[in-house]
Amino acid sequence: MSNTPLMPMATAVWLVENTTLTFKQIANFCNMHEVEIQGIADGEVAKGIKAYNPIISGQLSRDEIELSSNDENRPLQIKNTDIEISSNDQKIKKYVPLSKRQDKPDSALWLIKNHNILKDSQISRLVGITKNTVTSIRNKSYWNFNNLNPKDPVALNLFSQKELVEAIERAERRIKREKKEKEKQQKINAL
Repeated sequence: MSNTPLMPMATAVWLVENTTLTFKQIANFCNMHEVEIQGIADGEVAKGIKAYNPIISGQLSRDEIELSSNDENRPLQIKNTDIEISSNDQKIKKYVPLSKRQDKPDSALWLIKNHNILKDSQISRLVGITKNTVTSIRNKSYWNFNNLNPKDPVALNLFSQKELVEAIERAERRIKREKKEKEKQQKINAL
């Protein structure tokens, strides 16, 4: 079966303890061997595994279990529910340990060197430092500039690669827009 339930061993434990399904039905549903299900029922396999209720998780319904309990040849069917994963990832401010705080200016320096099209405000928002700090790093007037080592902020887990790509795309759109406005202004001045 290609559609296996979440936590198949724990689900099998729950099904053995709470239903009258055959070992074969449980084994097929959980993508396990019938002997493993027999071992769970005998208490030899899955000791200490907490049972996981597939009804609460929305993988099975009571009706589905009842239908399969009444007919030994009927396999259990997992519910196919499409889960929509929202991409509204609100960045939650979190505590940054002292050992990681030096990584922020290092990351800002890395962004300035590798993605110089990003504005200081974009870098400050991504990394989580002030715009003045980013400007001073760009101008090489940061108080500890000589000790900075450029470090990739995505590798340091300060933000995701997706956020970096989105910021770069915004910067590229801004540059194109400014270029078009400049060309438009030059045409107006030429007339």
